[in-house]
This record gives sequence, C-alpha cells and structure tokens, in this order.
Amino acid sequence: MSRDELAVMDGNKCILQLRGVRPFLSDKFDITRHKRYKQLSDYDKKNAFDVEAYMKHQLKIRMKEEFDLYEVDGSEETAEGTTEPADGDRQGA
Repeated sequence: MSRDELAVMDGNKCILQLRGVRPFLSDKFDITRHKRYKQLSDYDKKNAFDVEAYMKHQLKIRMKEEFDLYEVDGSEETAEGTTEPADGDRQGA
C-alpha cells in the first residue's frame, strides 16, 4: 500500500502486523461493545493501571508472621551429583 492509499484508507479498517505473518487488512473492533469494557480505563479513569505505584510496592512482613527462607547459590547440580556454575558464570563458553 502506498502512502496515498493509507491516507484515504477507510476509518473502520486497520493493518495488523503480527510476528510470522505478512501484514493484512482487517476490520477494527468497537471496544465499547465488549462485555468487559467497563473494566477499561477508556470507560473510567480509575481503572488505569499505575505502573509507578506497582513498582514501588514492597512486601511487608509482620513480626509474628512465619515464612520460609531459601538460599540460592546460582549453581546447578547435575545427575552425577557434581555442581556446575549457572549459565552467566561459565568462562570460555
């Protein structure tokens, strides 16, 4: 499609480009007709996902709360019982 064809393309059509497939022309979907539209931020701004707040969240452990603590050294044990370094620790590979 040329730039001129794109400029006059029908407003309810779109070009989809998916991995492994050539781009193709498709009809647009009206999201207001979807059954879960009310959960989108397009419907109500309070539904917007706040990435900043999510990234700042920290786990808080109460003093009397029990938990399991696991220590991981990053090496992998083979079937023979020998230990090999993790992929990032191999030298000369």
